[in-house]
Amino acid sequence: MQSSEKVKRNFQLGVASQILTILLGIIVPRLVLTSYGSEVNGLINSITQIYSYIALLEAGVGTATLQALYKTIGNNNKARTNAVLAAANKYYHRTGILYLFAIIIFAVIYPLVVTSDIPPVTIVLIIVFNGLGNVINYFFQGKYNIFLQAEGKEYIKTALLMFTNVLRNVAKIVLISYGMDVVFVQAIAMVISLIQMIYITYYIHKNYKWIDLKVVPDFKAISQSKNVLVHQFSYLIFNNTDTIILTLFCGLKTVSVYAMYTMLFSMISTALSTVSGSVTFVLGQTFHNNRESFLKYYDCYELYYMTLVFFLYSVANFFILPFMACYTRGVTDIEYLDKYLPSLFILTYLLTGGRSACTQVVNFAGHFRQTQSRAIIESIINLAMSLICVHYFGIYGVLFGTILALLYRTNDLIFYANKKILCRTVWITYKRWIINLMIYILIVIVNQHISWELTSYKSIILYCIPYGILTGMFYFGIASLSEPETAKYAFALLKKKIT
Repeated sequence: MQSSEKVKRNFQLGVASQILTILLGIIVPRLVLTSYGSEVNGLINSITQIYSYIALLEAGVGTATLQALYKTIGNNNKARTNAVLAAANKYYHRTGILYLFAIIIFAVIYPLVVTSDIPPVTIVLIIVFNGLGNVINYFFQGKYNIFLQAEGKEYIKTALLMFTNVLRNVAKIVLISYGMDVVFVQAIAMVISLIQMIYITYYIHKNYKWIDLKVVPDFKAISQSKNVLVHQFSYLIFNNTDTIILTLFCGLKTVSVYAMYTMLFSMISTALSTVSGSVTFVLGQTFHNNRESFLKYYDCYELYYMTLVFFLYSVANFFILPFMACYTRGVTDIEYLDKYLPSLFILTYLLTGGRSACTQVVNFAGHFRQTQSRAIIESIINLAMSLICVHYFGIYGVLFGTILALLYRTNDLIFYANKKILCRTVWITYKRWIINLMIYILIVIVNQHISWELTSYKSIILYCIPYGILTGMFYFGIASLSEPETAKYAFALLKKKIT
């Protein structure tokens, strides 16, 4: 299949998946809130975030394997591909065993350190059912997921994930509506998630008969997995440390407030990841095969992806509080509306999303060892400042820590990617940042003079559509005018793909 066809399928299925995920992702947490309360909602989100740390067992080898496969698949070298997959397979088996032990330790310790009115047995069972699916995934599915991503067949995973997500969330909605116990709901969700493992294994064996995991493993190809692990740890720090700190210092109800904002904003982040994931395999393979083409693709990607990030969060900034007011209506055990939280959350997501292109360049080049000290500094800044600030500012404090760490690392990535790898001036990227920031600030100022009655989901949707269209036209119009050569190349590329 041609790369353009893979990109199209990745994008189409990704968008469809995100629409369904967003719709169901809005319904289920609302039911959890109204049926079980903020404390149970906070507990589930806290456990989910802790599992993100345990997932570090896989993070290093996953990214290192992906970068190695970009090269072997780009060169159509099946022997080397088998050797890389064989090495990854052995690592995933070891990871599965370690993950199982981590679940047991987590289930024993967590009820002892968290203050809650929820029965300890309930907490233990929720922890177990949330983790068992990942153990099985590491044993059977992990290396195949990475292979499909490198092959450009993200749409296979996306379609399957969409199906299981719908099935799992529909089951949750039905079970919660009938008043079933939260433990039983989590158990059913875990069983349904196993469908992914069964189908992915079947698909690989049917369509890639040449894959042989019994060949001599090429551990050298993924030798930087430990260095990658440092980078993944840094990523998890600014995504998940906040929840852990709030669990320990502010309680599960505050975690629930944090989780509600994170849930809504991360839907945008996930949608952006769908766009990025649709084309990343092309960038990754081109980086190793054709440097000149890569630079043209990369400029298009960074310019318009960064613009998309600012555009979507500009729209979210205007509608988040009215939506939250509708969403948490009737929930009175803690206040969810806060006029300062959206701005702090959006700043973290802008810094994270805006630097995505530079992060990809570092990954493509395999400069994990060279940049791991910078990732460690980011983690230290985040953790130290969050622990200090949470005592004085509560939920704001953990966001202050995250923002400070991101400010350091984002600037560092801009310099490293442009100077060390692309060998060009950093002002190409900074110019894009400055233009988007100026547009964002202008829109925020204009928003202060707009007074719409947004008191229902219907009114929010009706106003959001024209507002989003006008805002998007403004953002992308300015981006295209600021870099006419890049825009011309991007439109020519788009026209070619369409025709």
